[in-house]
Amino acid sequence: MNKSKKTGIALVLILVVLVAGAYFAYRLLMPDTVVGAKTITVSIDHLNGDDKTLTIKTDADYLRGALDQEKLIEGENSQYGFFITAMDGEKADDSNQQWWGYTRSGEYVDTGVDQTAIADGESYEFTLHEGT
Repeated sequence: MNKSKKTGIALVLILVVLVAGAYFAYRLLMPDTVVGAKTITVSIDHLNGDDKTLTIKTDADYLRGALDQEKLIEGENSQYGFFITAMDGEKADDSNQQWWGYTRSGEYVDTGVDQTAIADGESYEFTLHEGT
């Protein structure tokens, strides 16, 4: 076997090891989920003032599952996770730089709704923001 083939095989093996390591690190650092029935509160702050607070009973492990169950969100999957484009029927207007953000008990969450593990008794607040 010539030197360039050996180098190519070595690079492929290194890439496989790096990808496997990244996958296992992601699984290890992923938030733990709570199994079983949970009750969460979701508050929605609309720009028009038609605010709403809902109590959701769910078996979902992640926030997106609970929101999908209630048909509250629309959005798009992206390389960064699920991007919410509409909440409770109100669409974010890109031309006005609007976007939906959310907090858990008043604290910003650093994961998307599809990666946010939920636990019984938690509360989430969704707000339609305007600007950057």
